[in-house]
Amino acid sequence: MEKMDHFYLDQEEPIKSCLLALREIILRQNPEISATWKYGMPFFCFRGKMFCYLWIHKKLGQPYLGIVEGKHFEQPFLLQEKRSRMKIMLFDPNEDLPLETIESILQQALKLYQK
Repeated sequence: MEKMDHFYLDQEEPIKSCLLALREIILRQNPEISATWKYGMPFFCFRGKMFCYLWIHKKLGQPYLGIVEGKHFEQPFLLQEKRSRMKIMLFDPNEDLPLETIESILQQALKLYQK
């Protein structure tokens, strides 16, 4: 198996299910989004450019979606922390994912790449 497969399969539930669901949500936003392994984590590229990634917050232990061009968005649910370019969206793996919110921010980010 690939490193990316191991990343998902090695997670404990409910984080594993949350990350797998996020992966599916990301990939179905546009057929030109591809999954890859960069910097030791699962990344998603749009037309070869880094678009977003999935990871687990070290201090909080929560899965999150990192938006590469997050600096362009001012939504309160996106956290900058000490990043200059990227922002993250944290998820509670024990609750339902906010599908409309996730899809909305991903579509907004795609528009940046399509210009």
